[in-house]
Amino acid sequence: MEFPVLFLGALPEETPALYSLMNYADIKGGTWYPQGGMYSVVKSMQQLAEGLGVQFRFNEEVAEIVVEDGKAVAVVTTQGRYTTDAVISGADYHFTETALLPPEYRTYSDQYWNKRVMAPSCLLYYVGLNKKLKNLCHHSLFFDVSFEQHGHEIYRDPQWPSNPLFYVSAASLTDESVAPTGCENLVFLVPVASGLQGDTESLREEWFQKIVERFEQHTGEEIKDAIVVKRTYSVTDFVNDYHSFRGNAYGLANTLRQTAILRPSCKSKKVSNLYYTGQLTVPGPGVPPSLISGEVVAGELIKTGIAR
Repeated sequence: MEFPVLFLGALPEETPALYSLMNYADIKGGTWYPQGGMYSVVKSMQQLAEGLGVQFRFNEEVAEIVVEDGKAVAVVTTQGRYTTDAVISGADYHFTETALLPPEYRTYSDQYWNKRVMAPSCLLYYVGLNKKLKNLCHHSLFFDVSFEQHGHEIYRDPQWPSNPLFYVSAASLTDESVAPTGCENLVFLVPVASGLQGDTESLREEWFQKIVERFEQHTGEEIKDAIVVKRTYSVTDFVNDYHSFRGNAYGLANTLRQTAILRPSCKSKKVSNLYYTGQLTVPGPGVPPSLISGEVVAGELIKTGIAR
């Protein structure tokens, strides 16, 4: 019951009781899976947007938001310069402020960000097997070790976990399209503290061997010799690919002092037409809240008359 709360950024006893609604929703409402995987949702949103006239530009990293007289007038990317009526940043909030804006137009100081309590990062393994498994569900949580110890190593004394709990997703049990015939598609996820150092391939392999041994022990399925594809992803990848603050995967911790209006604002206080979406602003981390943040910002732009 406590494991889902662990991803919110604090130990269960320090998380506002309101967030127990997450457990209720999972247990009472169930978990819904989009056929084709989560990326099918992304593709559908893109198709809908393009049908409304939206143009997408891919593989262009933003280098600068040009501000004149307190207004964002252009965005400079690796491929060119775009004039703007308004800018909505879905990138990492800290990165946008500290790397893309002139210092005088930043809303939050370095001191502010350094005091933020972050939700976890994670250690991920994407694994393809050349056989099917019998003793497994689509979603599996492994609670065979101490929850208290793992939680302590995420929040009290941040370090790579000595003996972590972990989650396994086997989407191919539900959706045949995500793996070749006769094969299995697995994702192993270990929550770890944000900002950890020493994220090396050898360390990732060490933890993989540990959790796979436990996986095999509890499921009765041998998978080590059936692995044909394996990819890893963790703290340094979140930093390199997404400029993620401290390599976090789940945004700001949902502590009482970082909830609702106490989170970074979705509207810049110094640039009149700059807005923010994503997991570091209102309402919070996770796919649904991040989508809701976009809806909130869209509403604000409609109010100003910039959008309709």
